[in-house]
Amino acid sequence: MINMKYDVIVVGGGHAGCEAANASAKQGLKVALITSNINNIADMPCNPSIGGTAKGIVVREIDALGGLMGRVADISHLQIKMLNSGKGPAVASLRAQGDKVTYPKNMLKELKSIETLDIIEAMIEDIIVEDNTIKGVITADGTKYECTCLVLTTGTYLKSKILVGSTHKFEGPHGEESSKHLSDKLREHGLEIIRLKTGTPQRIDPNTVDYSKLSIEEGDKTPWTFSFDLEPQYDVNKQRVCYLVYTNENTHKIIMDNLDKSAMYGGYAEGIGPRYCPSIEDKVVRFKDKERHQLFLEPESDYYPDLYLQGFSTSMPIDVQEKMVHSLVGLENAKILKYAYAIEYDAINPLQMLPSEENKIIHNLYTAGQINGTSGYEEAAGQGLIAGINAGLRCKGKDPLILKRNESYIGVLLDDLVTKGTKEPYRLLTSRAEYRLILRHDNADLRLREYGYQVGIVTEEQHNRLLKKIDDIKNLTEDLKNIRITVKNESDSIKESIGDLTKGESLYNLLKRPEIKIDQLKEYIEKDYSNEVYGIVEIQVKYEGYIAKTYKEVEKMLKLEEKQIPEDIDYDKVKNIASEAKQKLKDVRPLTLAQASRISGVNPVDISVLSIYLKKEYGKDK
Repeated sequence: MINMKYDVIVVGGGHAGCEAANASAKQGLKVALITSNINNIADMPCNPSIGGTAKGIVVREIDALGGLMGRVADISHLQIKMLNSGKGPAVASLRAQGDKVTYPKNMLKELKSIETLDIIEAMIEDIIVEDNTIKGVITADGTKYECTCLVLTTGTYLKSKILVGSTHKFEGPHGEESSKHLSDKLREHGLEIIRLKTGTPQRIDPNTVDYSKLSIEEGDKTPWTFSFDLEPQYDVNKQRVCYLVYTNENTHKIIMDNLDKSAMYGGYAEGIGPRYCPSIEDKVVRFKDKERHQLFLEPESDYYPDLYLQGFSTSMPIDVQEKMVHSLVGLENAKILKYAYAIEYDAINPLQMLPSEENKIIHNLYTAGQINGTSGYEEAAGQGLIAGINAGLRCKGKDPLILKRNESYIGVLLDDLVTKGTKEPYRLLTSRAEYRLILRHDNADLRLREYGYQVGIVTEEQHNRLLKKIDDIKNLTEDLKNIRITVKNESDSIKESIGDLTKGESLYNLLKRPEIKIDQLKEYIEKDYSNEVYGIVEIQVKYEGYIAKTYKEVEKMLKLEEKQIPEDIDYDKVKNIASEAKQKLKDVRPLTLAQASRISGVNPVDISVLSIYLKKEYGKDK
């Protein structure tokens, strides 16, 4: 039975699915979001936090492009703080402890307000493909939905298996039914399926914790927002607190004594877990020299009491988990409300994906989120947004939006996936971004909002605010260069920092001094500017030399990006390339010399040989 035809169908209502559905529908297309349980839309089965190192910048980028995550996080959090602020602007990132009840509720409200979006509750078990092109999907009861483009955002639900010690259940994070057949159908169509694993820690009864033994972690007193369009929606003095906890020698002994009972170390797990968000037993084994590991007790919601024991993810049996938790100082008598578990699931090899997130084998099929081998809500949401944008653009016959590594962390993420692939859940880190000084928290809208406006998901009002901000930045920079001051009087507030300044100096040059902050210069500037504009200009002035150097490096990379590699190139005909490099080039099929240069195993000499071959065979460098 054929039910209905849509321009775009999005399968899965997690963070990737929400952003994909919004991005396609806001382009004026008819879109269906099909999920197995409408109550799980924007669910947070693990930590309800949004943001964090690198991830917080991704949330800002999502908002800049017209996505939902930042705005919803701003009206749904319990605590918010800026991480790494003392380490410089290149790595500063916002992190919010979200409310696990409020966040999904507010996201669903956003989706329901979109007129061209239908939300359908059904389990998808097959796709309809004709001539290697997507035509629709088939639900578990045989209902068919036709579409021009399909976005798969299945999260951890493809053949998901919950692991606790030697026991397992084939179900999703909350005991729901998983998709039993879809990954097999994808394999039949030529997609390579990989098996991955992640996990979650215990939830603790707050009334059974001895807080006198713990350190309090509070939110910042400075008001913050992820969104460029909202004012802070909370009272900085009424944020929920978190608590710092540490493992100890006894904790580590319990883990090592019972290591064979862990699903991972006992041989009960086949999926590969995340290297950068490992289970506690993995931390203890890999970092034997560490006497303790840092954990946090964090609230999950204002609507129920559970505390989330961040950093204590495990697949140990229940009786061992009891001993582990009770070995922690302050949790000697803690009651475990929900035990930790690991979860395995199917994903696809991201090397079979184009930078647009379209599949290389099946046209008009896009994938986003954990199905692409990533971990984290933010990574999923960023992918979902780009997949939804590009599915919409495909329906309109337009070229895809491809974000470069110098433009966004989302661009870094996607380039890493399609160039290097992954054999474990991929996590974004600031160290992955070679141009991180220009991919900052403060300038995400300057980098990306114009793209969102061009594709139609950023409004005219939002765009006008961007244009005003750009003008204000330009005008303030000119003011700093044009205003010259002398400092002689004791009443001058800046005198304490720089002493007497009898010869006139521009505010611009003064701001370059490490000891001078822009707040000290505001009294000399007659025009009114926002604190946001002051902050951006201060960074641009103080780091001017480093930023200029970064842009020179970007320029070199962009020249290689312009040198395209024909799709039909036969790498076997390229002589003098190392055999490993040749195989990697065949597997990835890079689109440009720049992308080829980032493939693991492809060396500069291989790139040089390939460049000469392209020039010789095709008469030019592209």
